[in-house]
Amino acid sequence: MSGNQSLCTTFTFVAFSSLAELQPVLFIVFLIIYLFTMGGNLIIICLIWVTPSLHTPMYFFLVNLSFLEMCYITSVVPQMLVHLLVETKSISVGGCAAQMYVFSILGLTECCLLAAMAYDRFVAICYPLHYTLLMGPRVCLKLAAASWTTGVVVESAQITWIFTLPFCGAGKIQHFFCDIMPVVKLACVDTSHNEIMFFAVSMLFIMSPCFLILCSYTRILVTILGIPSAAGRRRAFSTCSSHILVVSLFYGTALFTYLQHKTTHTPETDKATALMYTVVTPALNPVIYALRNKEVKEAFQRVTQRNPLRQTT
Repeated sequence: MSGNQSLCTTFTFVAFSSLAELQPVLFIVFLIIYLFTMGGNLIIICLIWVTPSLHTPMYFFLVNLSFLEMCYITSVVPQMLVHLLVETKSISVGGCAAQMYVFSILGLTECCLLAAMAYDRFVAICYPLHYTLLMGPRVCLKLAAASWTTGVVVESAQITWIFTLPFCGAGKIQHFFCDIMPVVKLACVDTSHNEIMFFAVSMLFIMSPCFLILCSYTRILVTILGIPSAAGRRRAFSTCSSHILVVSLFYGTALFTYLQHKTTHTPETDKATALMYTVVTPALNPVIYALRNKEVKEAFQRVTQRNPLRQTT
């Protein structure tokens, strides 16, 4: 670091500055998506809470996923909405670190939680007679706790290491939130070791849950194909189809973003894929689980039908 460079105390987001005339429209679109996501996930949590028939391991993990998605989108979108309305899109280094801590912890936790949900479907389809024994309340709590603990421990260590780097220069982040790679690029020292470590951690802690999910669904597929009746195969597949869609959306964007080589990264592609996993995917999850899940739809109908306000109208 040369002597005439001063350390940054504030970062500035480039965000959607090139679309200045469209920012009010983007504000309305992202606000609607944010409110829809929060409302949809909150409805799912409340439905499961008040419906005893949904107090099963699968819906226990779904409550965790819905809560995580609410926190996940809240860590990015409210700040992005404010920056769409103001000219100076700045954030302190401490605020940037806090956002990166929350976002990264929730992202890795979701990877692990999706693997736990895949294991739940594996036990339910491949070992149905032992399901209540293998997926008891204590086992579910341990799997959920392990998911959250892994996210907190791994990402806290990685983000703390990143923010020991000195940041200097203009401090312009080519993004709309404090994602890891755009921030690391602002360091005024050689970050090659950090980038190698980041890639290794991503490979280990993103691909390991992905590998467990693939193994679970390989066994599930073999079991489903062995069911003699077509109706039985459709019923077994329907119990995990929603989870497959969510996994495909989440891992598709995550793998494209974090496991590609740094030379293929561009600000435009990074922002486009980031919008998918920070805004679009959390909004689609409640739709997938509500519209494709018969039990959730039936629970919603029962709750609305016994609503006293509806009965009096």
